[in-house]
Amino acid sequence: MQRLWLIFAQAVTVCLAVLFLVSTLRPQWLPGGVPANAPAHTATGGQASGTGQVSSYAPAVARAAPSVVNIYTRKHIDVPLVPMPADPGLQRFLRSVPGFTRRQDSTSLGSGVIVSADGYILTNYHVIEAADSIEVSLKDGRHANAQIVGADPESDLAVLKVNLDKLPVIVFDPNQSVQVGDVVLAIGNPFGVGQTTTQGIVSALGRNRLGINTYEDFIQTDAAINPGNSGGALIDTQGRLVGINTAIYSETGGSLGIGFAIPSGPAHAILDQIIQTGHVQRGWLGLEPQDITPDLARAFHLDDLQGVIVARVFAHGPAAQAGLQVGDIIRTLNGRPVLDAIDLLNRLAGIKIGSTAQLQIVRAGKSSTVDVTVGVRPQVRRSR
Repeated sequence: MQRLWLIFAQAVTVCLAVLFLVSTLRPQWLPGGVPANAPAHTATGGQASGTGQVSSYAPAVARAAPSVVNIYTRKHIDVPLVPMPADPGLQRFLRSVPGFTRRQDSTSLGSGVIVSADGYILTNYHVIEAADSIEVSLKDGRHANAQIVGADPESDLAVLKVNLDKLPVIVFDPNQSVQVGDVVLAIGNPFGVGQTTTQGIVSALGRNRLGINTYEDFIQTDAAINPGNSGGALIDTQGRLVGINTAIYSETGGSLGIGFAIPSGPAHAILDQIIQTGHVQRGWLGLEPQDITPDLARAFHLDDLQGVIVARVFAHGPAAQAGLQVGDIIRTLNGRPVLDAIDLLNRLAGIKIGSTAQLQIVRAGKSSTVDVTVGVRPQVRRSR
């Protein structure tokens, strides 16, 4: 009996060893195995190697890259012929003196994304700000002069238009489903070297308080973004647009792995407004909100930091007409808690002009409800 058991154990050991070798070297011999020459594909669309690791994002780049354009701008600046004094008033006077300055052309570059077969291109406002002429270069070699349809400086977006046919149009992510950890690709024209694609992941979502724009809700990515990438496309591994590359955090001007992109959802909404009306309208109450700090919470005898304090009320604005006062604490907007000043501004921006916003406020320790008619936020900076 002992000998039979030994023979059985040896046979099992040999069979397991053979199975291990076959599954490692010839997995296609096993039931349900893939053919030896069949390429594997990941669920995100990137081509994968035999080990399951993505080996190429070429299909995504091939789908999106033709829609990304290079933008070259030119503007005329008056350069003084001698060093200018420090006094601003004297500078203005000297610039008005004939012959004191010389007209000089200044050029800059950026990127853009073709979003419509009609020739509309989405880019950053700072790419085309104050430009006297704009030229667009496509990946297929075509060039065209572009006209500014409209711009939204507060989100740093602008829309251009070119008169060309058979334009390759980017596909927007319909679900806006980008998540932290997703692989993304940045396409643009860094330093003017030509169209370049870099790869990284989504590092964070909802980044704000960066001091870049008035309205900030950035995707943060470690895909390399450099000067010239502004206005270019941030795409997913399906080649769909998930963001417009806008800014980098850098002390040297080069990429440090912290880049920011405007999400495709808000960008698309702004794009539609600019195409329809030439500008963007946002809801506005005519007040300046301030975050509640621990010190302010103690001063106002509040139990938590939820909401905002009204720091300023603009004369003749909607808030003033509704009776709001400096020192009022706004707790909710249309029944939903207000988290902070950024949350209030972003939510007000999307409310229809002329509709009623219901605020739950606290004044002198007493809670009440105030209805305010939403007005149009004034243009902070005038676009071309």
